[in-house]
Amino acid sequence: MPSVGTPPDHRRLTPAARRATAGALVSSLIGTFLALSPAAPAGAAETLLSQGRTATASSTEGAAFSASAAVDGNLTGTRWASQWNDNQWLQVDLGQSADISRVVLTWEAAYGKAYDIQLSDNGTTWRTVRSVTAGDGGTDDLTLTGTGRYVRLQGVTRATGYGYSLWEFQVYGGGGSTPQLPGGGDLGPNVHVIDPSTPNIQGQLDTVFKQQESAQFGSGRHAFLFKPGTYNNLNAQIGFYTQIAGLGLKPDDTTINGDITVDAGWFNGNATQNFWRSAENLAVNPVNGTDRWAVSQASSFRRMHVKGGLNLAPDGYGWASGGYIADSKIDGQVGNYSQQQWYTRDSSIGGWSNSVWNQVFSGTVGAPATGFPEPRYTTLNNTPVSREKPFLYLDGNEYKVFAPALRTNARGTTWESGTPQGQSLPLSSFYVVKPGTSAATINQAVAQGLHLLFTPGVYHVDQTIQINRANTVVLGLGLATIIPDNGVTAMRVADVDGVRLAGFLIDAGPVNSTTLLEVGPQNASADHAANPTTVQDVYIRIGGAGAGKATTSMVINNDDTIVDHTWVWRADHGEGVGWETNRADYGVRVNGDDVLATGLFVEHFNKYDVEWYGERGRTIFFQNEKAYDAPNQAAIQNGSTKGYAAYRVDDSVNTHEGWGLGSYCYYNVDPAIRQDHGFKAPVKPGVKFHSLLTVSLGGNGQFNHVINDTGAPTEGTATVPSTVVNFP
Repeated sequence: MPSVGTPPDHRRLTPAARRATAGALVSSLIGTFLALSPAAPAGAAETLLSQGRTATASSTEGAAFSASAAVDGNLTGTRWASQWNDNQWLQVDLGQSADISRVVLTWEAAYGKAYDIQLSDNGTTWRTVRSVTAGDGGTDDLTLTGTGRYVRLQGVTRATGYGYSLWEFQVYGGGGSTPQLPGGGDLGPNVHVIDPSTPNIQGQLDTVFKQQESAQFGSGRHAFLFKPGTYNNLNAQIGFYTQIAGLGLKPDDTTINGDITVDAGWFNGNATQNFWRSAENLAVNPVNGTDRWAVSQASSFRRMHVKGGLNLAPDGYGWASGGYIADSKIDGQVGNYSQQQWYTRDSSIGGWSNSVWNQVFSGTVGAPATGFPEPRYTTLNNTPVSREKPFLYLDGNEYKVFAPALRTNARGTTWESGTPQGQSLPLSSFYVVKPGTSAATINQAVAQGLHLLFTPGVYHVDQTIQINRANTVVLGLGLATIIPDNGVTAMRVADVDGVRLAGFLIDAGPVNSTTLLEVGPQNASADHAANPTTVQDVYIRIGGAGAGKATTSMVINNDDTIVDHTWVWRADHGEGVGWETNRADYGVRVNGDDVLATGLFVEHFNKYDVEWYGERGRTIFFQNEKAYDAPNQAAIQNGSTKGYAAYRVDDSVNTHEGWGLGSYCYYNVDPAIRQDHGFKAPVKPGVKFHSLLTVSLGGNGQFNHVINDTGAPTEGTATVPSTVVNFP
């Protein structure tokens, strides 16, 4: 199979071949909501016992097909394969004796026609508990009864001329000595639950803000959750790694008569480093009529109702560098002022002022009409497909997570016109993850059938978190942060329906990871149009908090995935920063078909920031800066091309479309560097771009063109964009 560094050959199916009729789609959507909770394994007390355990085999076909690959949770990405004769075996050590209830064998094409399942207490003396004599490949789900520490597949007869080849060998058990993990529980010390009678609310807010105001790379993580009710005379200043949210089902259930404020006093009025924070699910009555939310990347404003105006610039109108609004209503005007770029989705606004470089709207009532290149507005009447981020709320005294429904051709908020559509999941269906929890325990929880709720904190993992169950929700509070310590992939999603990843940060570790987040295995092929995976407010960082490395940060292999607001960032400042110190060649690679990105921020990678290989991909809003720290022209030379495009669509792609895409250069180490273009794409009728721009920041480096050989070069030090309205 091709390596991650070499994109695999991909299916090229037509929309007709991959899409059901409208009626079938509606029926499928209804089925999705009814089946949103992950299905439990057979037997109420069953647990997956084998994943990540020590596995050995009689032989392997080669180093790439080790025994451990059959118990790593990667259902169709890695496999064990034996030598090409009959008498071969694979066994797994469960670590302790357990009651075994079933095994699941996911065969590759080279399967076993006849084989035995055996148990042992010592790994030497074996007893057969199940025999198969007429296997036909695919997936064998075998119930059995027995107790043992070791479980073995003993091959008898191969079905092909090759060896035995298993994608995955899963052993399930219950009772015995492997306890079930509990669902629900308390949310930990860094979740501050507030109700109107809580004493000294302002003091609690101020104490955390003092800790977090300038703690850009600190370890503090906090969430303030306000119960439904009315709160008076508050100014909630929101610092780094701080989330403020209401616990109602709708924003108007929780009203703050006061302000939720982000400003830039800590950085001398410059808001370009106001990252990693969020405001969600609240109504705000600003004291002076206008709330201030002066942020840059990785700062989301979701399900908010501002009963007044919203100012996106810092006090004094200093620089600000991009943000995101979704599913929100701002009664008054949004004052963009010095905000360089912004994306607003499926919302309602009373007006918008100023455009700077790149302001994009989709599905937003009250948005200005497209005016690009001047004013620099790009507006889509609807968002093609959207599904809002899951959120925690209170149903009476019970915590639940609401999972909003999928919408097509969305416009406006999900909550203004009545009860939001979706499904409520009780907290008891979640494993509440707290700092210090091992990856093995997290994987056990998923295998057990639980969703994941990460409480605020920093999590070190020594193996990949495997999200293999359809409809699993992985929700972080307070910018929970996952760090792979030993070069593993931090999280991997299987080729299954309806996974929702939301609200967490993956921070690369000092040992290079080939990837940090994989959505789907290579060559994933299932159609998820009716129930896609969503990746929302999931951020990736390489360096800044310390030296980190990753070859490719985010890989999207599953078809129909929605990436809704991400910042994938190779750090340009902080600790552990340098051209080779935090080496990260590629930011986001998309291999899946019909992938939609809404709010894509990717910056500073050593080579390509975004590469797209899947068919019918779409991006609405893209913000990029090329790597500041390239030492010279030779360091970014790409064959005969000067520099690597910020956003490249592969020549094999026939259909792709993008709206509102910007790339900026600031080669401050060698300002003489020239970049041939910001964007690269095949010239085909189905490949279309709208509202493209490149900018040289103060003349530190220049672009020769915007896309391919189209678009005027950037010139001088005036930081004036070069634009292309439509391509081709």
